[in-house]
Amino acid sequence: MQVEQLNSTTGAALEGVLLLTPRVFGDDRGFFFESWNQNSFNAAAGPTVFVQDNHSRSVQGVLRGLHYQLPPHPQGKLVRCLAGEIFDVAVDIRRGSPTFGQWGGVRLSAENKQQLWVPPGYAHGFLTLSDTAEVHYKTTDFWSKECERGIRWDDPQLAVGWPLEGLAGGQPLLSAKDAVAPLLAEADLFA
Repeated sequence: MQVEQLNSTTGAALEGVLLLTPRVFGDDRGFFFESWNQNSFNAAAGPTVFVQDNHSRSVQGVLRGLHYQLPPHPQGKLVRCLAGEIFDVAVDIRRGSPTFGQWGGVRLSAENKQQLWVPPGYAHGFLTLSDTAEVHYKTTDFWSKECERGIRWDDPQLAVGWPLEGLAGGQPLLSAKDAVAPLLAEADLFA
């Protein structure tokens, strides 16, 4: 497995956010790769325990996010696109961090088989680029309605560079909750 630190659009490293690229073995029969290995992940990201797996399917133009959970139930997420392609984003929401309010994004696809590790302290979201996409992610804590929060996908302070070209009206499809999420300046954040 190859491990790279994800950088923000300013070039600063987003502390702890990692892009993981597996070693894929392929031949005329197809391919094989190790999609999860506790020892390899711990060597890259530090000791981590996952307690829940989530799987979503979205049509082109669906934007999910920017989501996170506050303590006492913060979630780290290990995200992988099983079918199709997404643009996956991590936003540093740790007050006092040198990269506070900065974001990094990467295309995850069934083809590249990469995974993005988004540790607690970051908001996460993705935009579906293909006709459909299936996304699987492991979380370090269970979903908590009381701790769940969100930030507007189009917050001008964040200025996330979502690849909206080709979408109907240049606008993503949002859930009702994501459409009314607060701006970063108004959101409950990590200390």
